[in-house]
Amino acid sequence: MRYARPVPRCWTCAARLPASLSGRREAKCGACLRDPPPLDRTIAALDYSFPWDGLLQHYKFHQALDLRETLLERLRQALDTAGAEAPDWVLPVPLSPERLRERGYNQCYELASTLARRRHLRCDPHLLLRVRSTPQQAHTPLKDRAANVRGAFAVEPLRKAELRACHVVLLDDVMTSGATLFELARVLRKAGASHVQAWVLARTPEPSVG
Repeated sequence: MRYARPVPRCWTCAARLPASLSGRREAKCGACLRDPPPLDRTIAALDYSFPWDGLLQHYKFHQALDLRETLLERLRQALDTAGAEAPDWVLPVPLSPERLRERGYNQCYELASTLARRRHLRCDPHLLLRVRSTPQQAHTPLKDRAANVRGAFAVEPLRKAELRACHVVLLDDVMTSGATLFELARVLRKAGASHVQAWVLARTPEPSVG
């Protein structure tokens, strides 16, 4: 499990693409060509499949923070391979206060803060807010996920100026439909961010979900 072989992915949602598109810069899937998402780019380290799916579940729900270094190494490899540019901010997907109390930590912040420290980037778990509790996306049908998170996020009102004209990276553990990251990207753009990317550990392998 030391290395994860790079695969061709959609530039904007990181869905897997046919091998024939390998090496083609900024190639996109059909869904993103038809309906471009609010993300400028998405970089995914892994497919959400064996053995990584089990490790991520363990890390996320069972306080297995000892897996953080293994997961971050996969992400580092992906970022270096993709030639990722240094952003102004790395922001974790926020949890609701209820979910944070239940879980005891925000798994995305644990990753984002460590990554930001090593790459000398700014990271703040309080800049993005979850202002509405929602059912877990994993328990919501794919077709309903965008509606489930609509209006669930906001930028801290007193700090919007800190995002103006900035390049922001959203960090998430798993991307499936993209609904959460797309909604956060819209919120950031409304706050004045000029460039929004997503860096994710794992992307579900179905090419039809963008």
